[in-house]
Amino acid sequence: MASDSAFVQYVCDQLARAGTVTSRKMFGEFALYLDEKVIILVCDNQVFLKPTDAGLAVLERPVYGAPYPGAKPYFQITDLLDDPELLVRLVRVTADALPAPKKKSTTKTSVKKTAVKKTAVKKTAVKKTSAKKTAKKTSARKR
Repeated sequence: MASDSAFVQYVCDQLARAGTVTSRKMFGEFALYLDEKVIILVCDNQVFLKPTDAGLAVLERPVYGAPYPGAKPYFQITDLLDDPELLVRLVRVTADALPAPKKKSTTKTSVKKTAVKKTAVKKTAVKKTSAKKTAKKTSARKR
């Protein structure tokens, strides 16, 4: 069962005091970002927080759950939605403990453009070669 977008909006509203929270739909479920870091997965209207040592210190005895089959265990924090102060503190320390997102590389784009140019050059070279062969054939016929 996919998560309800109204539920995701409710979670985002509860986290608003933590900072800039955004959501993105992924495979029928949602990822929530705080300061451009993925910190929460919302799956089947359940809230799963990335586990960190800092988050563990705040929760003391966390409830673990897998957001989807085969996933590593996350902190299941759906029950904390009714305690916005604890929720905001927990999410803030988790985001602070996670590494900054990696910058997207622009080298892939330039490599693709170079490959396209090389392909175009090869096609042009093939056409010129074909034109030369045709000219030779035509001159050979005239003899």
